[in-house]
Formats: sequence, structure tokens, C-alpha cells
Amino acid sequence: MINLETPRKFKTFVGQAHQVAAEFLRPNSRKYDSAEHAYPKELDLLASLVDGMDDSGNSQGAGATGVRRTDNGDDGVRNGTNMSSVLSVMEMCWGDVGLLLSMPRQGLGNSAIASVASDEQLARFDGVWAAMAITEPGCGSDSAAITATAELDGDEYVLNGEKIFVTSGDRADAVVVWATLDRTKGRAAIKSFVVMKDTPGIRVERLEHKLGIRGSDTATIILDNCRVPAENLLGSPEIDTERGFGGVMQTFDNTRPLVAGMAVGCARASLEATRDLLQEAGIEIDYDRPAQRQSAAAAAYLAMEADWEAAYLLTLQAAWMADNGKPNSLQASMAKAKAGRSANDITLRCVELAGTLGYGERELLEKWSRDSKILDIFEGTQQVQQLIVARRLLDLSSAELK
Repeated sequence: MINLETPRKFKTFVGQAHQVAAEFLRPNSRKYDSAEHAYPKELDLLASLVDGMDDSGNSQGAGATGVRRTDNGDDGVRNGTNMSSVLSVMEMCWGDVGLLLSMPRQGLGNSAIASVASDEQLARFDGVWAAMAITEPGCGSDSAAITATAELDGDEYVLNGEKIFVTSGDRADAVVVWATLDRTKGRAAIKSFVVMKDTPGIRVERLEHKLGIRGSDTATIILDNCRVPAENLLGSPEIDTERGFGGVMQTFDNTRPLVAGMAVGCARASLEATRDLLQEAGIEIDYDRPAQRQSAAAAAYLAMEADWEAAYLLTLQAAWMADNGKPNSLQASMAKAKAGRSANDITLRCVELAGTLGYGERELLEKWSRDSKILDIFEGTQQVQQLIVARRLLDLSSAELK
């Protein structure tokens, strides 16, 4: 039976994550928003602490490396690393989304490795900071349309293509690159490869200037006859047209709840700050009276809180299902769609409710509204999530419902 209360064994850990967000991330939030592309040096100490917790076994799945699906067997209900990672991400993004995305060795590429790598690969890439490169100039949310190629040549794959919007693409040690082994085989031929950044043939072409998450670097990467060892392919090298895209897509089933958690954390920060400003202005939010009998600002706030609660619970459900070995593709997409859109709506509405304080830089509300937009876009746009949900509910294939 699912229980969406914070598990007792995680409460201390969640408190520690909140403390990190309050003392490390939020105090540096404005600094690195203004100094785009500057490396947040303060994160090195924090990353070392997280690494130490991982090595000691006390991390409870801190950060992105904690999302590995395992067989639950007959051990009953469990709250494992997917749940703890989501709870951690929520607290950290209450501090700052861009800085959380800049955490060394906690990139989305690390999530991909944790999700589908073999035990040998997990050991070999332990301690590597990995970005993830999927999007291309002609391929956005439709990951099946990837044109970057990987051709087997002896015991190496030769990769060619261009990847854009690669989070931590400049700072990371490696990039998990999605490429096709055979364009004629469609989705089934798409595989992911761990490409170390010092490999000849891979280069960072440019860094993007962005609306939000400016503390995080976002790169364009070129692969030009980049030779990668065959053992760096994640998952099976076989092209299984029956199973299709399942292997690499399992990554999304684990990382989409994480992105939903980022959105939940950012939205909560906006709600808390807005509530404080409303109370300072003498506006009372009364949970014992119907919304229609309160001020317009209080009614709007109550509606936003309800929206946030729905996103929060959907996110926990998706993480819980992953921990308990249950297929969660539908729930992961529902959580990502709801949380991404709700966070964007809530943060913008909070700017409105706060008036001039919301629009200026004295408060972080305007920054959170900018940061929240990407959470409705990356890891699959709002529209793609709705399409996935529709396919699952109607039991239709991608060919039948486009």
C-alpha cells in the first residue's frame, strides 16, 4: 500500500538537504544568476560532502546518482533511492535550480548511467561527472528522430553529429550521447554512449545565454569522428525491433520524477515567499473559510497551493513506483507534465501577487519565475508528456497516436 508521507527514515536526510539549500544554494543564487557561465566554486565543497556520504553509504540516494531501478522481490513496500533522490531534489531546488544542476557528479548523465549501466560500467564510471546529450538542431522532444550516428569499427564506435542544450556540457567530465546505430531501423537503433570529454573528436562549440537557470552552463557539442570504446555503450548493443526504444527510454522513467521534484521545490519557494509578503501587507489566508469569502489575493494563493499539492503527490507516486519495481512510465509523465506546468503558472502568479516586489530583484520571485520555465521544457516538453499519457491511457502505439 502506498503512503505518500515523508518516510521517517528520510526525515533527517531531508532536513540536511534543506539546510544545504538554505546555507549554500540560496545565498549564492543571485550571484551566479548575474555571473552567467562563471563556475560556482562554492559547490566543490558541497560535492565533496555528498561524495563522502555516498562512499559511507549514508547518502540515502543524494542527488542524481541515486536513481537505479531494482527488483523489489518479496521484501514488501520499500522507500528507496528514487524516493530519497526526489525528496532531496525538492529541497535543493527550493534553494536554487541552476546551482543544483551545476552540482559536480550529480548530472542527468549520471542518472542515465545509474539507470541502465551494467555493474562493470557502474564501477568504471564511479566518480565521473556526466552530462546528457539528446537534443539536436532538428530533433527536440521527439527523441526517436535523433540523427547523430554511431558506427561500429572494430572495438570502437565512431560518433558523428551535433548536440544542443547540453546541461553541464562544458563542465562535466563526460557526456552521455544518444545516437543511432542504423537510421533505417528507427527507434530500436538508438543507443546511449558514455563519451569522456578528453576523447579526440568531441568539442564544446559554444555556451548558450539563457532566460533562467543561468548558474548552470548549457552547451552545444560537436562530435566529429569521435571514437568511443565499444564497452562505453550503455545497455545492449543489439537492435531489438520488438523491444524498440525501451532500454534508453527507461532513463526518462527515472529522471522525469526528478525534474518534477525540481519544479515542486522551485514552486514551493515562491509560495512561501509570497505568503510572507502577503502577510506583511495584512492579507490573511484563512484555511477555515471558503476561498470565495476571502480576498482575491488569498483565494488565488489557496488555488495555487492546491495545484502545488497535486504536483507534489504525483511526483512522490512516480518515485515510489520506481522504488517498488512497478512500471511508472505513465506516472512519470503525469508528474512531469503537472509539476512543470504548475511550477511555471505558480511562480508567474506569485510575481503578480507581489506587485513591484515580485518584479524587482530585491526578492527572488522574478528569478524563480524565469528558472521554472525550463522545468516545463527539458526532459520532454509539456506537449510530449501529454502525448505519452494519452498513449498509455488509450493503449495506443506511437504510430497510432502522433
